[in-house]
Amino acid sequence: MAGVSALTSCESGRSYAELLNDEDKAVNRFLVNQKVVPYIPADSVFQTGANAPYYKIDNEGNVWMQVLSLGNGPKAVEDQTVYFRFLRYNLSLYTNSITSLPSEGNLDNMAESPTSFRFKNYSLPTSAQWGSGLQMPLNFLPLDSEVNLIVKSQFGWSNEVSYVQPYLYHIRYYKSMI
Repeated sequence: MAGVSALTSCESGRSYAELLNDEDKAVNRFLVNQKVVPYIPADSVFQTGANAPYYKIDNEGNVWMQVLSLGNGPKAVEDQTVYFRFLRYNLSLYTNSITSLPSEGNLDNMAESPTSFRFKNYSLPTSAQWGSGLQMPLNFLPLDSEVNLIVKSQFGWSNEVSYVQPYLYHIRYYKSMI
């Protein structure tokens, strides 16, 4: 009986598999209106801008990246503090426009301090709390880059994994606190 309760969401009575299916549908509903490339370019030369495609970062399609602008800073090195500003939108609420979705984050509020993580150092709670998805673009892009990033729950914020909600992030990465 304990196994059954582990597979069922307490909030909605839906199974975890059903929630994952809903999450996939929400991401697909968004991506159907976008250009998509199901791989990272071999030469790591990305199209950039608001009309750039979304690139699948991981094999399972849990993280997709659209490069809005390519930074001219250095690439992040392991355990380096990386600062970032972001807005995020719950893709489960997406119908046909991002502008209609409520957002949260600190991208547009310079009075708020930027957030940070230690690149590839998930042993620190301050890094692990953001999940691995937010760090993935830095495997390919230099600092000072700006991306839109689709992150499914398994790769998102550690305290929200069980909600099974995909998010679209608009992120800018920085070398220093801005």
